[in-house]
Amino acid sequence: MKKIKTAFIYKPSNPYMARTAWATTYYHFFMNALNRHADLDMAYFPAEKKFDVSKLRDKFDIILLWENHPWGSPDELSGIQNLDIPVICRVNDAHDAIKKGKIAYHEKYKIDHYFGYFSDRFFHEYYPKNFKYKVIFYGVEPKLYENLTPYSKRIKERILCSGATARRNLTGRLRDILRGNDSIFQHHYKLRTMCTELPYVDYTTTLQHEFINDKYSLLLMQYSASIAADTLAPVVKYWENPAAGCLTFMEVTERNQASILGFEDGKNAVFINEKNYEKKFSDYISDPNNPKWSEIAENGRDYTMNNLTNDVAADSLVELFKEYIK
Repeated sequence: MKKIKTAFIYKPSNPYMARTAWATTYYHFFMNALNRHADLDMAYFPAEKKFDVSKLRDKFDIILLWENHPWGSPDELSGIQNLDIPVICRVNDAHDAIKKGKIAYHEKYKIDHYFGYFSDRFFHEYYPKNFKYKVIFYGVEPKLYENLTPYSKRIKERILCSGATARRNLTGRLRDILRGNDSIFQHHYKLRTMCTELPYVDYTTTLQHEFINDKYSLLLMQYSASIAADTLAPVVKYWENPAAGCLTFMEVTERNQASILGFEDGKNAVFINEKNYEKKFSDYISDPNNPKWSEIAENGRDYTMNNLTNDVAADSLVELFKEYIK
């Protein structure tokens, strides 16, 4: 089969693509997983302010954008309105589409289809119903989750929790309100924040340790159990944590629709919510050497590595590309 010639356009100063941010989640997917896919012929076009897409005419089958906003894509795609190449675009933080004016870029970038790891329902809460969208769970780069620390040699008496949290003190809350972030932190990280207040939970913010970028999996491998909690929607740590061999306590609710990931409570993850999280943690902390926990952790890793890696995500994106070049 002829390879799909794909032009990936992105802003090189974006911290995730420049590898100066805390995570390499996006970098590995776009720069490595897609590049090694057998059906793709990738070409990379970094541009800051303006990129003339007319030079791509008759040379490419697909235009791929880092996101529908100039934070990660060039400010202007000159000539895009006169080009008939399909434009596929990643969605970043669907909930801030209106606040950051992202919907306007649907026409500016002439986007045909979006993809991201949010549910279809979540995406269309913030975007028009006629915008096309596909769920793709990218983020786990397989090579970073090899040679795991054996489960039996990890910290068992404590549970790891990492990432942003809501401010609990008055000063912090006022600071977030002034910055316009209060509702974001309170709504996104309510349960995660509650978890950090428990005496047996080890909490670290994203940047308070050396385990950033490609080293994050090394932090996870120190612990037998970890927490993945987001009130609005599942995020990459939902599949990063089990990939690292952790028993993963996942916030799964009707609101966040984390069930779309396909994990099963008690089989390859432990589901938690605001009502039962302390009981679920207590069951583990009171009997951390029970073999059922390592079994759940192992099942979670197997499920993740078979269904939620960057290579599986690349396959899914290629399927979307093929819909536009038949």
